[in-house]
Amino acid sequence: MIQSYKKNYTISDSYDTIIIGSGMGSLTTATLLAKQGQKVLILERHYTAGGFTHIFKRKGYEWDVGIHYVGGMEKENSILKNIFDYITEEQLKWADMGEVYDRIVIGDKTYDFVKGVGNWTDKMLSYFPNDEKAIRTYIDLVFKVSKTGRNFFLEKTFSPLLSKLFGSFFRRPYLKYARKTTHEILSSITKNEELIKVLTGQYGDYGLPPKQSSFAMHAALVRHYFSGGFFPVGGSSQIVETIAPVLHKLGSAILISAEVDKVLIENNTAVGVKMKDGKEFRAKNIISNAGVFTTYKTLLPKDAVIEHQLSEHLRNVNHSVAHVCLYIGLETSTDELNLPKANYWLYPDKLSHDEAVENYLKDINEQFPVVYISFPSAKDPDWSNRYPGKSTIDIITLVPYEIFAKWDGKRWKKRGDDYEALKEKIAQRLLNALYKKEPQLKGKVSYYELSSALTTKHFVNYEKGELYGLEHTSKRFEQRFLKPRTAIKNFYLTGQDITTAGIGGAAFSGLLTAVAITKKNLLKEIIS
Repeated sequence: MIQSYKKNYTISDSYDTIIIGSGMGSLTTATLLAKQGQKVLILERHYTAGGFTHIFKRKGYEWDVGIHYVGGMEKENSILKNIFDYITEEQLKWADMGEVYDRIVIGDKTYDFVKGVGNWTDKMLSYFPNDEKAIRTYIDLVFKVSKTGRNFFLEKTFSPLLSKLFGSFFRRPYLKYARKTTHEILSSITKNEELIKVLTGQYGDYGLPPKQSSFAMHAALVRHYFSGGFFPVGGSSQIVETIAPVLHKLGSAILISAEVDKVLIENNTAVGVKMKDGKEFRAKNIISNAGVFTTYKTLLPKDAVIEHQLSEHLRNVNHSVAHVCLYIGLETSTDELNLPKANYWLYPDKLSHDEAVENYLKDINEQFPVVYISFPSAKDPDWSNRYPGKSTIDIITLVPYEIFAKWDGKRWKKRGDDYEALKEKIAQRLLNALYKKEPQLKGKVSYYELSSALTTKHFVNYEKGELYGLEHTSKRFEQRFLKPRTAIKNFYLTGQDITTAGIGGAAFSGLLTAVAITKKNLLKEIIS
């Protein structure tokens, strides 16, 4: 049954804009448009809103599904901080994770990533005193590429004519680096493989090891966290909880349990959506935040896909990595367990990131190429108020979608004993990795549950349960169709597929889509 995320909302048959999906891109686009006077309707197929920002509760605990930490919330002149303040009307608060936000663990060695670019530099120099030139060159490149990214993404909002006339000028400086892999750039400034391994120790945040990832994506991620890590006070559910009232106040809404079947197109113009129950909603603009694969393969009419050769576009991009996440609950407080706020990134000792991934993809019984451990109850200062005497941990690793493919199509929670046995085997391996780093936790775990790529597919509707939308390869940044405006009039895209991975990329995509629709410099209004 379709129901409003906030009560006392009267559903209309027509809107200025309808958005499919309720992830961060949708929430940002919707709020920006609503603040420009539009009546916006967000349609979410599941019983909870927020996409990767939602939480789930089980056995007296709650876990954040996709938000493990966020950068760029350190000061008022941060664009991302300004966007969140604007769309939540400053109701969403962020907790600083402290001096250390990531710990890169390679074998028995630990390398701390500390907040503040000066502090970060000094820390790296203490680990690699003979590589000062390489480290400083690397930092300069990170800032240089990040700076050129502004024009690259701004160009995505241009009209076709403006893009044809000036687009190349705006894109070229960024593409100079986007076309090269992370390893290409780093190996050109240092031959120290251990240094390269440490500098790329956050590659799990975008899903591709150094020889496959675009350096532009890597630079954006590293720059994003130079000022430290932050976590939403009250958990990631507060993102929707602070945005929904703003939308409601402005006459817009989020509907849950509202699954879209098809986008309605007449004379190459998007005019509305048809729901699974047959009901139709009409709007001047239709936006999809379902990802380009789902949008082109299931939401658009086949004749529109054929007419605009949209399937050809999909041949030039790939699904990003699939994963599993082990959600852990403990009946002991964070303070008693001495849980850290910083995340762990655990890597094999002798292999490069690419070698470890290659070995693992051949045989998943090989050592995990990366294990990410997050302690959300330690990051959230409000946690103990909501769940006194309890703690939670998330552990994530790469697991190919193909490992679970034979159970695709089976009902959630009803996939059989073999599926559960595979998950349990993976869960035990992840628990052992946790106990190695935090041995005091052994015997303290009271509940755990492993989500697979099929779980992600079920809840987020990504075709192969991918975590980051599209792969962040060099080729991905060459694709001109990854922008808000499409070949179908009044049909737009938003979400991480048109920018980069993560909550920051998705929020920024929301700004780009709103700018493309309104043709206004909304950033000026946001930061004023």
